[in-house]
Amino acid sequence: MSLTYPEHNDKYCDSLTQYSRRLTRVVHIGEVPFGGHYPIRLQSMTTIDTMDTEGSINQSIRMIEAGCELVRITAPSIKEAKNLENIKKGLRERGYQTPLVADIHFTPNAAEVAARIVEKVRINPGNYADKKKFENIDYSDASYEQELERIRLSFSPLVKICKEYGTAMRIGTNHGSLSDRIMSRYGDTPLGMVESALEFVRICEDLGYHELVISMKSSNTQVMVQAYRLLVNKLEEGKHQPYPLHLGVTEAGEAEDGRIKSAVGIGTLLEDGLGDTVRVSLTEEPEFEIPVARKLVERYTTRSGHKFIKEVSSSPVNPFEYKRRDTIEVRNFGGHNAPRVIADLSGLANIQNTDLKSVGLFYFELTDKWNMTDQGCDYIYSGDHEIDFMLPNGTREILNHNVWSNSEDKIHKFPLFQDTVSYFSSIDKSLEINFIRITYKDLTSEFYDKVKNDLSIVLILDTHNEHAMSALRRIAFYLIENEVKNPVVILRKYETNDDEGFILKAATDTGGLLLDGIGDGIFLSTELLIPADRQTGLAKVKLYNQTSFGILQAARTRMSKTEYISCPSCGRTLFDLQETTAMIRKRTDHLKGLKIGIMGCIVNGPGEMADADFGYVGVGKDKIALYKGKEVIKRAVPAANALDELIELIKENGMWLEPELVH
Repeated sequence: MSLTYPEHNDKYCDSLTQYSRRLTRVVHIGEVPFGGHYPIRLQSMTTIDTMDTEGSINQSIRMIEAGCELVRITAPSIKEAKNLENIKKGLRERGYQTPLVADIHFTPNAAEVAARIVEKVRINPGNYADKKKFENIDYSDASYEQELERIRLSFSPLVKICKEYGTAMRIGTNHGSLSDRIMSRYGDTPLGMVESALEFVRICEDLGYHELVISMKSSNTQVMVQAYRLLVNKLEEGKHQPYPLHLGVTEAGEAEDGRIKSAVGIGTLLEDGLGDTVRVSLTEEPEFEIPVARKLVERYTTRSGHKFIKEVSSSPVNPFEYKRRDTIEVRNFGGHNAPRVIADLSGLANIQNTDLKSVGLFYFELTDKWNMTDQGCDYIYSGDHEIDFMLPNGTREILNHNVWSNSEDKIHKFPLFQDTVSYFSSIDKSLEINFIRITYKDLTSEFYDKVKNDLSIVLILDTHNEHAMSALRRIAFYLIENEVKNPVVILRKYETNDDEGFILKAATDTGGLLLDGIGDGIFLSTELLIPADRQTGLAKVKLYNQTSFGILQAARTRMSKTEYISCPSCGRTLFDLQETTAMIRKRTDHLKGLKIGIMGCIVNGPGEMADADFGYVGVGKDKIALYKGKEVIKRAVPAANALDELIELIKENGMWLEPELVH
């Protein structure tokens, strides 16, 4: 088998510019039709012990009443699988007909029981017929075929039961739980994820079974998006049916971070018309996931009527591998620099040094010194309101050009031109860096020639198109095609007071571009917001600044804080995930760039936190296993001592800093 990605055939969606949802096969989950032209379905998963029948019923009802259209319940063994019948019966007696999905790991016999009871089963091809030992095995083609035959014998009984009972199936690949066999042949790659699923798809098709939904989940948004895109490409290339897709980011986390990460991954795919159901995995109660999923999905109910964007005949970027756009370096934009954050304080007159704590810059009057946090912005856009005090070292101010022209300081402050005409006609420019806001209409041959020969220009990409991510991506494609290598900053502005809605929209629109390697900076404008008072305005500025850094982190393009890869909890969870995550965050959130996996059980253990530097995994009642990467270091640590021992493990590996020394 080849490990090469498609070179000439990079098709994975109907259009890169015109919104068109991928037309898939319709699969029925009980009485709920799925895919095709039907709405994108919302789902979640219970967190109650499956053997707690009444608790599972009550939680399922809360989920359903929040808008959940499919309820997933874990069935780690035969006893839980059998109890699904009692849960289903209880729901039906109370008038709830919502389909149930059994979540299966490691236990084919439990899957075979569940498939006779519920409307859908989810299996993980990485652990359904394989035991993971983290071994690298050198397979010949013949020995690999023998392995596939072994899998066929193990998996076929479930397929036949599903076919007999009219039960649907999700083949759900997880990046962190690829089998040793797949890892040995394809490596830890999106291609390995796709092939892991396709092996099971081929068995289903050989047996005449097509009621399939497929997912490619990862806690790494780059890997997740690449895998889904490649899956669609490979399904078409292999002449498989266009099976519907279940979208989700594994172990997204909690609060704003979980929402940002989910929107970067899920939103990017929804923008390209991919996805037939969405599950947002938050470390919160499952009914709270549904409103977030709804906000992600509802943007696309009227999207098809957006303004025209010229079609792309061939994408200049590889959608299956991350590669940042090649740019020149202009001051600290572009080149090998991490993407920069521009904070917008232009709505505030008479800016004071104390106002800058909203953008991570803290001034101490007694010492007359500044302290810059890990989320201290790189630039402040003050618009027409020039700041009359010196900013902390490294931070620079951006002014509208007409104000900058009259400024006494043209060294530490830089101009923003609102269009190309004003820039090219002006004789008053910065010698170091000039920002120019451009839209689609500015893209002319004259523009390309002038810009690429000016090594002081940073382009601010703007659009008024509702289909913003694709419109801005189209501008970037034009720049690439015309060999313009000036850095670009992604500008987005939203007229909303719904903070959660803003976070989801901003993370989708800018995150999708960053995942394609486009973006040397992010600029979330507060222009359309009219705060009632100054404090409200500063609170919005703080939210926009934190969201900017959160998006860059979620897209894996700039790490500015500790990342927590925490599962959303389920009936397998062996401790209070929300409380434990908060406790671990309180002690470790100063460790910039460190990734800590917090998993409720061994199913979500070393595999599903594949990207984590350290792991905290439930292995029994009040017992925790501690990991370094994928290697277990300490087993069965009492829960009361586990956090202290985790910190000690971080110290032993030279990755600990005392909180008071960080800043």
